[in-house]
Amino acid sequence: MIRVDNLTKKFRINKKYPGFKGAIKSFFSTDYTNKVAVNNISFEIKKGEIVGYIGANGAGKSTTIKMMTGILTPNSGTVYVNGLIPYENREANAKNIGVVFGQKTQLWWDLPISETFTLLKDIYNVPDDAFKERMSFLNEVLDLQPFYLSPVRTLSLGQRMRADLAAALIHNPKVLYLDEPTIGLDVVVKEKVRKAIKLINDEFDTTIILTTHDLIDIEELCSRIIIIDNGQKIYDGKIDDIKALYGYLTTIEIQFKEDIKLEELDLKNELDLQDDEFKIEVIENKFMITFNKNKITTSAIMSKIMKQFTVLDFSIKDTSIEDIIKKMYRRGV
Repeated sequence: MIRVDNLTKKFRINKKYPGFKGAIKSFFSTDYTNKVAVNNISFEIKKGEIVGYIGANGAGKSTTIKMMTGILTPNSGTVYVNGLIPYENREANAKNIGVVFGQKTQLWWDLPISETFTLLKDIYNVPDDAFKERMSFLNEVLDLQPFYLSPVRTLSLGQRMRADLAAALIHNPKVLYLDEPTIGLDVVVKEKVRKAIKLINDEFDTTIILTTHDLIDIEELCSRIIIIDNGQKIYDGKIDDIKALYGYLTTIEIQFKEDIKLEELDLKNELDLQDDEFKIEVIENKFMITFNKNKITTSAIMSKIMKQFTVLDFSIKDTSIEDIIKKMYRRGV
């Protein structure tokens, strides 16, 4: 469905100089530097996959997506989306894709969303029967009916995002690009949007590329993630695999009945563990014990503790995908 081969994109930017005089000099200067936004990236995405494409701000995510949608042309390398090169076949490619940008909208501001959908139907030449069937499905999964006749400018952010998602799907695209689709939404609306994305993927086998800073979106929607940093791909694989490789730390949060001092829990020496395998800290009167679960089990630690102290409550938390990715950005894995 999608193949990206050795993709590279550079931007020529005006050279900056420090200070006020430097700012004036930069304004008139003809000196330029080349910034590599995407550096020799390759990957393939199969039909029907939901793939998380993630990275820090400035990592090159949006630039890659813009080349995949045909907005930008790469300096070198190629992109194929459903057999087309997007930036060489922009019109044909546009009929195959849908795009939702969380901070921008494709809806007409002063028109009811019903009118926007009708206009998009005509733009994409969607037959009447297909349009009716699709709108029935989208109304059901996105709950559009309560604001179907409302002008876009009167919608809440959550309503607008659901309407934008529907607008991107009017022509039943083979590929859907979602850039921060849940940004700024409350928990309830986020859950509705995630559920809708899953249903759309199940119903139409739509290939979905998701870029987001909300890693709960990634964990709930994607089985595969591609991580980029400084324009380069640093990971491409299953979420479960990256957790198995790098998510070896587990944290036990314990609340004791007694007043216990930190030095009384000398478990590291008792269990014969190294500094990078075991750590205890106190946060808001709760003891946080972090350990390498490949070296020792939770039950072994709790058994030692409960022989000496009375435990009122405890909870166990494995390393989240967010923690793992933070470590990868810091080159901590």
